[in-house]
Amino acid sequence: MRFNPKSRIDRSRVTDGGGGRGGGGGAMSGGGMQVPMPGGMKAGGGAAGLIIIILFVVVSSCLPSQDPASGGSLDASQMVNSDSGRYDNCVTGADAETDDDCARVLIENSLRNYWAATLPDQTGTQLDPATLETFTGAIGTGCGQATSQVGPFYCPPDQRIYLDTSFFADVLQQQLNGPSGEFVEPYVIGHEYGHHIQNQLGTMGRVKTQQGPRSDAVRLELQADCFAGMWTRAATSTTDAGGEPIILELNDQDISDAIAAASAVGDDKIQAQTSGQVTPETWTHGSAASRVKWFQVGYQQGSIDACDTWAVRTP
Repeated sequence: MRFNPKSRIDRSRVTDGGGGRGGGGGAMSGGGMQVPMPGGMKAGGGAAGLIIIILFVVVSSCLPSQDPASGGSLDASQMVNSDSGRYDNCVTGADAETDDDCARVLIENSLRNYWAATLPDQTGTQLDPATLETFTGAIGTGCGQATSQVGPFYCPPDQRIYLDTSFFADVLQQQLNGPSGEFVEPYVIGHEYGHHIQNQLGTMGRVKTQQGPRSDAVRLELQADCFAGMWTRAATSTTDAGGEPIILELNDQDISDAIAAASAVGDDKIQAQTSGQVTPETWTHGSAASRVKWFQVGYQQGSIDACDTWAVRTP
């Protein structure tokens, strides 16, 4: 991946909450529902159980929020907002070429530019851009309290993507033997932005069944992979506010990195890695093959209609 050194970085929708920030109350909630663990394991079951939790919610969406401690809904106004200044030095694409933080901001810029054109063109819906917040340790969100152990996620009430950047080295690579290429993180952010698009289109309301390879939860995740593929297909055509291209080149290795990352976070791969057995009835994100398939559908066809994972019997 090669950024355009002339492109200008817009930091207005990317912040960093620093380390150990609380607020929001309670643990992160999936709409008040108990999150089932792969292999029948329960949360809090020692180190092995902790790893299962980390892997289970990786690249996940947080459905409409509720604070399990109080039983009441949370919103962004209840959270403590601060910015560590992590991205203050990000000005141009030249900075993104040498600084992973600045590259992250330009990826957000590219996603925003792509969906601002694609969403109204294909659906008639105007984009209300998502925001991206990185953190370390813990953070309060409109979906409840989150820690670095939950992995990247999208919280609908906040319209915000939350990301502890240590996830890629500490979990994806070390615990899942996943890829370390430079397009892995863009794929993950693209997937989470896909959840934001689903939130805007009302697709999240279609999720009625929570587990199993044909469940609505799996279909939601696979569609987000498809949306990530759509953006990847067009990433080199995205521009900054002045019309300068943001990304000059994506090569075959970048696409391979995205496919490898999609495969690494398939439910079957995670279950085999962590428990030694695969139980499809507990899947919530889809198999490795399905995740790769739907990323490729988006990449090859570039169409929201083609990404309708509800239109097929077996996604």
